[in-house]
Amino acid sequence: MDVRRSGSRFRGGDPAPGVSAGIETLHAFSFGRFYDPDNLRFGPVIACNEERLAPGAGFGEHPHSHTEIVTWVVEGELTHRDTTGHTTVVRPGDVQHLSAAAGVRHVERNDGARPLTFIQMWLAPVAPGGEPSYTHVVGIADSTPYALPEAGAMLHVRRQAEGERTAVPDAAGVYVHVVRGEVRIGGEDLGEGDAARIRESRGLELVALRDAEVLLWELGAV
Repeated sequence: MDVRRSGSRFRGGDPAPGVSAGIETLHAFSFGRFYDPDNLRFGPVIACNEERLAPGAGFGEHPHSHTEIVTWVVEGELTHRDTTGHTTVVRPGDVQHLSAAAGVRHVERNDGARPLTFIQMWLAPVAPGGEPSYTHVVGIADSTPYALPEAGAMLHVRRQAEGERTAVPDAAGVYVHVVRGEVRIGGEDLGEGDAARIRESRGLELVALRDAEVLLWELGAV
């Protein structure tokens, strides 16, 4: 198990046209001008970005391709528009999945009156190309994982009260990101923004040391 602490994340990203003021980004992996050849990916996971947008801030229209983009809103509301014709507002508890496939462009903004924080995770597809697609799941339940066969992965959302224990998936790889609270896994204590990259996960438990919200990617290969 490789534990990465919140404070080690890269701050900021590539300056780009259409990016307004009021954005703070924390990158868990090598990203843009922050190049780290020893931190390029974990299995199909190639990015885990925590985005903080002030009211009125946002990312102007920009392209993606050959990437599975999954977004989890922590607080506030995210307005999404893309060139496949989707316009949605993503709220806490929702899962948004944009499959960029051969190419798509989108806009992400905080059009609300409150600050917005969201976690955006990029996964490499098993096969490139195809037609872009969009999925918005409203109010995903803890017991209902979100399957991402395009990347050979499955997202588990865990909201646990202090003292509660749940099983970590047995898998070739598991990527754990703590959204809020504090948990213990495999003898390691993880706080908000911390992550763990686990190879050959077997018989592990996730124990909430405080009320917690955790995202776990179950990976078929690493």
